[in-house]
Amino acid sequence: MEKLPCILLVDDDPVNNFLNQRLLESLAVADQLLVAQNGREAFTLLHQQHEAHETHEAYPALVLLDMNMPVMNGFEFLQAYQQLPPAQQQALVIVMLTNSLQPHEVARAQQLHVADFLSKPLTREKIDTVLQTHFHYSLPGDTRHA
Repeated sequence: MEKLPCILLVDDDPVNNFLNQRLLESLAVADQLLVAQNGREAFTLLHQQHEAHETHEAYPALVLLDMNMPVMNGFEFLQAYQQLPPAQQQALVIVMLTNSLQPHEVARAQQLHVADFLSKPLTREKIDTVLQTHFHYSLPGDTRHA
């Protein structure tokens, strides 16, 4: 399996970040893993990675975005993301992570071009589904779609 160049985790909960980071590292799905504590920090990282990408650094292919965070929440991040150049927007798959979703939140997130929704906690199966759906490959050892 070819790895994603970079994944960006965005969550204000350090325990969630630690567990998600460990899971993604153990699955070896990305060459680089970035972690942000809120939407503003994530947006800054995207900007930095975009500039670095021009010098052949990895730009995130996948953003795993928490909805409820201080400073800049998931929806505020998505609104800021809409201001990026179209090519930069198209390079990202944004998956919203949440403990619960209300129908109005789903509708709002879909209007802001969220590709998918996952309930916390992340699992191998959930990551595999995201990879199959949005990147067209499966984790090694997954025989469900062989």
